[in-house]
Amino acid sequence: MFGFKDLMQQAQGLQTKISEVQEQLAEQSVTGSAGGDMVQVVASGLQEIISVKIEKGLLDSEDLEFLEDLITAATNDALKKSRDLMAQEMTKITGGLRIPGLM
Repeated sequence: MFGFKDLMQQAQGLQTKISEVQEQLAEQSVTGSAGGDMVQVVASGLQEIISVKIEKGLLDSEDLEFLEDLITAATNDALKKSRDLMAQEMTKITGGLRIPGLM
């Protein structure tokens, strides 16, 4: 039977693993795109936007609303992929157990 001390040691071990995964996620990136790759947004595994690339021809366009929509869609795509990557990595250390605040 587990005692309080054992539970605390397990919690500390899990916290260490979570910190390691967060460091790994900070180094990983995903790319979201829209408009057939006319707009690409790169996000880290921690859901931070790293870069935005826009096809030059779009900048000459007078349809600003279309460009804004593509940027929004590509950003949302990148952030979704980043969340999916984070959930996948966290599932590895939690054994599929959903812990509130982690995913």
